[in-house]
Amino acid sequence: MPLADDNQLPPHGPEEIDASHGYERSDIRVTGIVVFLTALGIFVAVTAVLCYGIGKVLNSAMNKEDGPTNHWVNPKAADVRQLGNLPNNPDLQNKVAELTQAFPTPRVQTDDGNQDVTDLHAREDLLLDHYSRIDGQPGQVRIPIDRAMELIAQRGLPVAPAAESGPLMAGDRKPEVQAPLTIGFARTAYELEQVRGEGAHAERPPNQK
Repeated sequence: MPLADDNQLPPHGPEEIDASHGYERSDIRVTGIVVFLTALGIFVAVTAVLCYGIGKVLNSAMNKEDGPTNHWVNPKAADVRQLGNLPNNPDLQNKVAELTQAFPTPRVQTDDGNQDVTDLHAREDLLLDHYSRIDGQPGQVRIPIDRAMELIAQRGLPVAPAAESGPLMAGDRKPEVQAPLTIGFARTAYELEQVRGEGAHAERPPNQK
């Protein structure tokens, strides 16, 4: 069935649309608002009752699992500030050290790596200041660095034959050997504090604690 043109639509009656006043003259229905607010209040009340009941059930289950409340379980019954700083337990520290050493490497550093760097420097000092055997090379010994410097001062370093070099190209220059920036590793602040602490302990009289 073909649709009719807009000009052929039947006109609306005056009871359906009355635009003579230029605004809506009918009032809003209060019944719908009252029904909505009532349903919203019932929903909020039911939700609150359900949440309260679920909380009571969970609390009772946790209390049953944890046991009766006492001064050990209830944190409000004991003031931990009165205990002060508890002394360190060497046995507990040794046990923790054994457990951490059992973990595979790499391990998480517990002191920002200060102790690891100190141990590394201590191993380097042992190699630099003492005689030691070289693993896998029988008959060869690693000598201290001071002795190595004395031998070098006495015998000198072997001189390599001068390399033949052609004429420099445009923009080239001879390489210059620069002295190293440092003569070795620098002690960390953690190591310096340990050295100062050991020095102060050594200077302290024996009868003074």
